[in-house]
Amino acid sequence: MTNAPKTPPPEDPIREHTYDGIQEYDKRLPNWWLFTLYATIVFWIGYWFYYETSGIGPRDTAVLAAELERIEAAKLAAAADLLDDGTLWQMSRNSVFVQAGRATFNSTCASCHKESLRGAEDGGIGASLVDGTWVHGGRPTEIFAVVDKGVLEKGMPAWGPIIGAKKTAEVVAYILSHHEEAK
Repeated sequence: MTNAPKTPPPEDPIREHTYDGIQEYDKRLPNWWLFTLYATIVFWIGYWFYYETSGIGPRDTAVLAAELERIEAAKLAAAADLLDDGTLWQMSRNSVFVQAGRATFNSTCASCHKESLRGAEDGGIGASLVDGTWVHGGRPTEIFAVVDKGVLEKGMPAWGPIIGAKKTAEVVAYILSHHEEAK
């Protein structure tokens, strides 16, 4: 080992300008910091193109409308215990209920009433659900009772015990979505 004096590390260069008696080092930014900066810029350009320029991404108003409709559907589902004509009509105007009702209808009811809801008019065996004639009553609560309890004399099973009250209300909402509320 030699006892050579240690040389001090080289000092970083100092910028030539002085502001209020303060001088700055002329150091390069760290690579991780530069990577973060450039990645943020690239992300911003992609985000701006996707949402603002191209129109591919959903607009804020569409996202807000969908969320408000989902919230309204949750409120209506909570009020499903108190099903009355007004509540069922509100459910029929909510796309969340109508889409869920369509899925249930297509899996359980379409075999007799057809996906077009025209029943015997389209070669099915069930009644048409889109005309103005209702054999067992056309009020929403009457339609709910028919779907829930069935009409065994006509060959319609009781769907209430099988699919439950919520899905029954969704099916009725889907059927009512094809009609206008009588004022």
